[in-house]
Amino acid sequence: QVQLVESGGGLVQAGGSLRLSCTASRISFRLYAMGWYRQAPGKQRELVAVITSGGSTNYADSVKGRFTISRDNAKATVYVQMNSLKPEDTAVYYCNAENTRNVFWGQGTQVTVSS
Repeated sequence: QVQLVESGGGLVQAGGSLRLSCTASRISFRLYAMGWYRQAPGKQRELVAVITSGGSTNYADSVKGRFTISRDNAKATVYVQMNSLKPEDTAVYYCNAENTRNVFWGQGTQVTVSS
C-alpha cells in the first residue's frame, strides 16, 4: 500500500522552530505534487504549502516568510521548515501527495506552540 509517514512534530515555544518531514513509499514520488496541510481545533483543514513536481512553491498567506517547503526526490521526502512559530500555528499537520489521478494522505503529526 501507498504510505506517507510524517515526523518532526512536537511542542515548541512561540518564536521557535520545527522541521517536519514526510517520506513516501510505493509511489512514483517525482510525478507528484507534495503538500502540507493543517487542521486546528474547530477549523477546516487548510493548505499550508505545496511544491510541484517541477519545484514551484506556494504558501498560505498566514505562513509566508516563516515557512519553507522543499523536496528531496532521491529520498522521496518532502520537508517544511517552520520558523517564528506562533500559537495560532498549533494544529495537526498532514502530508499530501497529488497528481491527476491519485490523492494520498499521511496520518498527521501534532504541532503545539505554547505562548
